[in-house]
Amino acid sequence: MIKKDTPIKFEIVHEKIKESGLEVVGHGTIREIVKIVNKIETETKQKFIRMEMGVPGLAPPEIGINAEIAALKSGVASKYPMIEGVTVLKKEISRFIKSFLDIDVDKEGCMPTVGSMQGSMAAFLVANRTDHNKKGTLFIDPGFPVQKQQCHVLGHEYETFDVYDYRGDKLKDKLESFLKKGTVSSILYSNPNNPAWICFTDEELQIIGELANKYDIIVIEDLAYFGMDFRKDYSRPGVEPFQPTVAKYTDNYIFLISSSKAFSYAGQRVGTIAVSDQLFKRRYPELKRYYSTDGFGYSMIYGALYALSSGVTHSAQYGLAAMLKAASDGEFNFIDSVKIYGDRAKIMKKLFTDNGFNIVYDMDMDVPIADGFYFTFSYPGMSGVELLENLLYYGISAIALDITGSKRSEGLRACVSQTSEDQFKDLESRLKKFNEDFGE
Repeated sequence: MIKKDTPIKFEIVHEKIKESGLEVVGHGTIREIVKIVNKIETETKQKFIRMEMGVPGLAPPEIGINAEIAALKSGVASKYPMIEGVTVLKKEISRFIKSFLDIDVDKEGCMPTVGSMQGSMAAFLVANRTDHNKKGTLFIDPGFPVQKQQCHVLGHEYETFDVYDYRGDKLKDKLESFLKKGTVSSILYSNPNNPAWICFTDEELQIIGELANKYDIIVIEDLAYFGMDFRKDYSRPGVEPFQPTVAKYTDNYIFLISSSKAFSYAGQRVGTIAVSDQLFKRRYPELKRYYSTDGFGYSMIYGALYALSSGVTHSAQYGLAAMLKAASDGEFNFIDSVKIYGDRAKIMKKLFTDNGFNIVYDMDMDVPIADGFYFTFSYPGMSGVELLENLLYYGISAIALDITGSKRSEGLRACVSQTSEDQFKDLESRLKKFNEDFGE
């Protein structure tokens, strides 16, 4: 039962929740929670500990900004960009993949997208239409909820399971229980994982890759948090260790590489979709149900990407190209730039556990979960949706794990990026107050 002497004025929080129109605020989407918190902050003039949205909390690199300025001054704003991307960017995407994944992808199959969100939409539009007997995507969850919304909007079916109890050797039988039905077109997962921050091992990626080969399924590997498992140093171009990838074990893959988190470049909405050489050249006769050709790569560019946006902002492509080049040249250590997220997570998790909370996804196989961009937490005796609503009165926002495909309905996802070090005292005092009010 919420007490009315909460850190954020009870009546205002209650009013804004009611105004939202949500029957259960804990079931709100990320953007719906953002909207509610914005309104509460505006009216109360009090700053929340904002953990609901995965946005970068660091300044964008000058390398990208300067390259964009130079491109704008050269006049690119008056010209339509080519749908498949400017040549210099395509070259640097291919080079970046070789430098940090140790995988060869021809620049022909490397295209810019309006963020990874457009990349996943385009991937679904082509990968899920290669065979009329196959219905859609298998999500290895928990995951980014909007990708399922994309499938829903497209009318594609999807299936999902929470991978936490199926790690290691258990993954094979669980995956095969879905794939042997013959209805799965594509598999999608994020690595590192949003929201649990688990990281697949090479053995697990081999399982996924070999099953993709066996059942002729396309793997969509979402690398939104590229190299951000800070337990290993993936920052050196061309030097082991490399970012783990399913591409070591199958040619049936698509990479989604975001500039939002690892490069702190979210506002420019520029990301990358990269299609393996074999898949790019492959022909699927049934694609002609939707596109002018049966070629996978051609359908991706001149079918899906053309219809979705007809190209990516011209100057943003040059900004991304410059950052990728500097990273591959060893002049810009993009991973060092974001390690602060791991430092924040370590401190914030301790503040939660010191005040009666638990970490939900706490282990990565047989080792403690890494400190990174996200962590998950719960409070004894509360469901996730109850906890989310209760925390709003204490000036803390997050999202429920329910909407990510997680089976841990008691939990919430916290993003560390918007919580600066000067807010840690506020966070600690609010958590302490919460624990005093709800603890036994």
